[in-house]
Amino acid sequence: MSEALIRNLRNLLGADAVLTEPEDLVRYEEGWRYGKGKALFAVRPGSTAQVAEALKACHAAGVRVIPQGANTGLVGASTPDASGRMAVLSLERLNRRLEIDTVNRTARVDGGVLLSTLNGALLDHGLMFPIDLGADPSIGGMIATNTGGTRLLRYGDVRHNLLGLEVVLADGTVVEAMNQLRKNNTGLDAKQLFVGTSGVFGVITGAVLQVVPVPGQQATALVGCASGEAALLLLRSLERDLADVFTAFEVISAEALVPVFVHHPAVRNPYGSSQPPAYTALVELASTLPSAALDLPGLLEERLGAFLETEAGEGITDIFMGRAEDLWAIRHHVSESLRQEGKVLAFDISVPRSRMAAFTEAARTLLQADYPFVRCCDFGHWGDGGTHLNLVWNEAASPRPTPDLVPELQSRIYDLAVKGFEGSYSAEHGVGPHNQRFYEAYTPAVIRALSGKLKAHLDAEGILGTTKLD
Repeated sequence: MSEALIRNLRNLLGADAVLTEPEDLVRYEEGWRYGKGKALFAVRPGSTAQVAEALKACHAAGVRVIPQGANTGLVGASTPDASGRMAVLSLERLNRRLEIDTVNRTARVDGGVLLSTLNGALLDHGLMFPIDLGADPSIGGMIATNTGGTRLLRYGDVRHNLLGLEVVLADGTVVEAMNQLRKNNTGLDAKQLFVGTSGVFGVITGAVLQVVPVPGQQATALVGCASGEAALLLLRSLERDLADVFTAFEVISAEALVPVFVHHPAVRNPYGSSQPPAYTALVELASTLPSAALDLPGLLEERLGAFLETEAGEGITDIFMGRAEDLWAIRHHVSESLRQEGKVLAFDISVPRSRMAAFTEAARTLLQADYPFVRCCDFGHWGDGGTHLNLVWNEAASPRPTPDLVPELQSRIYDLAVKGFEGSYSAEHGVGPHNQRFYEAYTPAVIRALSGKLKAHLDAEGILGTTKLD
């Protein structure tokens, strides 16, 4: 049956649109961090019509399909399972449509267009898609996972910047909702059904995105904070005084910061030989106004200086103004530096911003009491309530084997975040096989039931994806 399906797909889409050789399938079978399976074949349609034909053929043959964009996800939701019976539907060739409307300030794109390609085209018009992250995902994948990024504080996530959507359902039905309107209050906003649902409701083949002007100037500073509470007081002050130009507020613990300078000596250490304080905040302002109209560096320096004079400013230990690329280089080297320190168990967690410091302290207390050999190296987007709580330990010296330790730590940290601090076990990475059991543990039954009904309606045979939202 699979051989007949492959012949059919090649007749429909072209001989080179279907890959079957093991050496050709390797790159579709393993994710960026998690997820590794075996594909029956990979099909690479080049248009929405071809996606529809491919899904219709797979649906008729009863072959399950995993949609895949740039395969940069972090929860294993874009790779096939280990059965060898799933087809990978890659959108790498679905990247021809890229239409920019500078007056409406929108971009109409194919689902396989890469973020870097989109921003390269937008830059010629002084525009950008404001979701900033280290990977280079496809637009369809960003929508399927509702990507956040480092500037969510100012611009919101993908959901906030999505106007229209084109989706192909499991049976090949095309849903065309490529709305270009910012105001359209006419009932159900159907596109939101597909945002953040890991491609299990339908394959995203096109989108209309709201884009924004590229800032003409930035001002960036590193601010040393004696405690997490001091960092939150700084956040509140900057947001109150500078909300119109406040674009990013990243926080890095000393435990996460020191390895950057150990493993990347080319990255300048503003603290020199001194021990960094408990936390360092990376603050960014940006504006389209020219420096002649608004002196952003001067404004940031003045506001930080004024904060130091207040009672809340007593928790500030250092202030370093600098070039944006130099200061952001510190933040961008954290993850790879920690990987050189030992085994890393990474958590993508959010809690209410007001409880971030307390949550982190509670996590440290838990680890010190029961897992003293594990270091808590936390950093992340405190401006939007997100933290990457990275736990690091030396596997060779660990009193517990890693296969036993990892699921235990996951359960305890997630329980603390979700049940103890009204948080989320997945702040921005989405849901996939990597965190499937926590979706099942924490999602209210009524929401799972509703999601199951939607899945049954949109994909009655259950052929799309490996994530289960019911």
